Amino acid sequence: MDEQLYQYLILPLIVFLARICDVSLGTLRIVFVSKGKKILAPLLGFFEVLIWIVVISQIIKNVNSVICYFAYAGGYATGNFIGMYIEERIAIGVQIIKIFSSKNLHPLQKELSDAGFGTTLIEGGGSSGKVDILYVVINRKSFEQTEKILMRFDPSLFYVIEDIRSAKSGIFPQTKRFNLPLQRLIRRGRIGK
Repeated sequence: MDEQLYQYLILPLIVFLARICDVSLGTLRIVFVSKGKKILAPLLGFFEVLIWIVVISQIIKNVNSVICYFAYAGGYATGNFIGMYIEERIAIGVQIIKIFSSKNLHPLQKELSDAGFGTTLIEGGGSSGKVDILYVVINRKSFEQTEKILMRFDPSLFYVIEDIRSAKSGIFPQTKRFNLPLQRLIRRGRIGK
């Protein structure tokens, strides 16, 4: 292989792509740590660091290659973007939507309940008088469906969304679960057998 081709094109491309992989894995690992995924997070961490060690060893071997520095930085930035995109697509986790309105939220509560969501309605007081507060706990994958219902009810509705670590025994609409083959093996206890 031509040494210049390797030095100026192939190696920077390998560094760029490897950095995308390890930073994307790192982004997902952080999400899985925050969601309490005790097996998946360390597994991703292993591969993240393994890729990083390989890449950094190549950078050290080619310490005078400015192109590799740019490939490293570009891969890092792109990896963050791709990691966030993947995390958004798999949408792991649970959120709580807190809806506040001076309007009567009973019709919205009924519509959300009819759509399969668990809801809790509380009457409260705000700076401008009586306020209805509606709590809805959803799987993140259900957010778009929920938001459409909210906007149909009142496009100027004020609501707050918070990620929560977990929720138990609630009412959740049926959604397709994101299920990695590795996660299925781990859950069954068959890994390494």
